[in-house]
Amino acid sequence: MWIVLALLAALASASVVTLSKAAIKDVPPSLVFAIEAVLILAVAWGTVLLQDLLPEIGKIERKTWLVLVVAGVLTAASSLLVFRALSMGDASRVSPLTNITLVFSVTMAAVFLKEKLTWQVVLGTALMAAGAILIATTKPAAKQEEANNKNGRPASGTTIYESGINS
Repeated sequence: MWIVLALLAALASASVVTLSKAAIKDVPPSLVFAIEAVLILAVAWGTVLLQDLLPEIGKIERKTWLVLVVAGVLTAASSLLVFRALSMGDASRVSPLTNITLVFSVTMAAVFLKEKLTWQVVLGTALMAAGAILIATTKPAAKQEEANNKNGRPASGTTIYESGINS
């Protein structure tokens, strides 16, 4: 079941990237993040209330609070950086590069959580990293208008005098 949940999370994350990139065209990235964060808070605390988990807050140890605070700050920083990157680059190139997270996650899990790495995990991680870097560093496809101009014909509605063909 964890595989299904993980794949659904990936699908939801991909949808967020696509929708956020669309929103960033008209709204500053920090404002997009702030609006989405409020909605995340509402859903998160609504879930806590529905599951009657509010009394559990008092049982959280000090060390765990520290870990949660640091993770929360890093989550916010990560999201702000992603939104800023999306405002500057194509979602199809930004998203794979942000998913180098996989490499860092596997490495940190091995170092800090003492998880054992198999050759399959190492190879898969390396292939995913290589793919993400390849996608991110590949020249983006030309927009349709640019492609039309490269075929030797003037842009639609341009006369031969304006295009400089018979100059």
